[in-house]
Amino acid sequence: MTTSTRGTSKVPAVLVLEDGRVFRGRAYGAVGETFGEAVFSTGMTGYQETLTDPSYHRQVVVMTAPHVGNTGVNDEDPESERIWVAGYVVRDPARVPSNWRSRRSLDEELAAQGVVGISGIDTRALTRHLRERGAMRVGIFSGDAIQDDAALLVRVQEAPEMKGADLSAEVATTEAYVVPAIGEKKFTVAAVDLGIKGMTPHRMAERGIEVHVLPATATAEDVYAVNPDGVFFSNGPGDPATADHPVSVMQSVLERGTPLFGICFGNQILGRALGFGTYKLKYGHRGINQPVQDRTTGKVEVTAHNHGFAVDAPLDKISETPFGRAEVSHVCLNDNVVEGLQLLDKPAFSVQYHPEAAAGPHDAAYLFDRFVSLMEGQRA
Repeated sequence: MTTSTRGTSKVPAVLVLEDGRVFRGRAYGAVGETFGEAVFSTGMTGYQETLTDPSYHRQVVVMTAPHVGNTGVNDEDPESERIWVAGYVVRDPARVPSNWRSRRSLDEELAAQGVVGISGIDTRALTRHLRERGAMRVGIFSGDAIQDDAALLVRVQEAPEMKGADLSAEVATTEAYVVPAIGEKKFTVAAVDLGIKGMTPHRMAERGIEVHVLPATATAEDVYAVNPDGVFFSNGPGDPATADHPVSVMQSVLERGTPLFGICFGNQILGRALGFGTYKLKYGHRGINQPVQDRTTGKVEVTAHNHGFAVDAPLDKISETPFGRAEVSHVCLNDNVVEGLQLLDKPAFSVQYHPEAAAGPHDAAYLFDRFVSLMEGQRA
């Protein structure tokens, strides 16, 4: 285990929001500048999984937990091969990591991967500001990148917005690969990678599924070339309104009646495939403590989220779609946002949150079993 005191950096840093609010602190991680969408995550742990989740591409993550980095960074927990967040904001970084699996400090990892961050600011005030005003563009500047506040604000306001951003192809694999089943192989699943996390195919592999992970550009012909028993659409970044290609592929899957499961971005893709609209949430859901009710059982789950967009579907009625009847299967108890969809006449369902529990609670693990049940039923 290595130790570092970089978290106590004396290098000045400034965070500038697009509405002109400014926070001053110290550099954390790499020194320089970065731009993205400012969002906050309510998880008190699991920061390594958050940082490496491709869904956070082009987002600057504000941690609401005040003390971050105490368990360092290990080589087992990343959800992808790199850190994807555009920037990182913490209040009190750990001076020395302390965990038996730790290999590096968090700030050393951020610096090594060129991720610009800021520490020593009032993250509670920043979070309250984002809750009131909504997620917005932000810039973090440190060292020689610091200029006059007015000049920095202009640069932040020139940065691209998340609305209208088509990002899944930027984070997805470019070559298909296979995650073999653990133990006896029972099923084959084609997984369309829109920003997939490593734990997701692992959860399927644990259930005897051989997972063929395909690029975001995969066609319906590519999907069926692996002779799948089921098709999966993953999480990912960006605005679902731009995702015309995966929507078209999913509609082909629905027409053939192959068992289908989608999570996060995949839920929004199913919503669009069924004819529902999508919209941008004011500040989104992020963290590992969001309460969701499974309306099919009445059970309430504590769940892991990372989404800034949602499906616009009626909560209290069954909808007629080109693929049969559909209903909202899951709903967030904080704000009644749609958190899941299911078809009643075809074997297809999706959820807006992350059931793979990386990081996060295991309450939603049953969803992978539900997918297995759909494939068993289709085979029978």
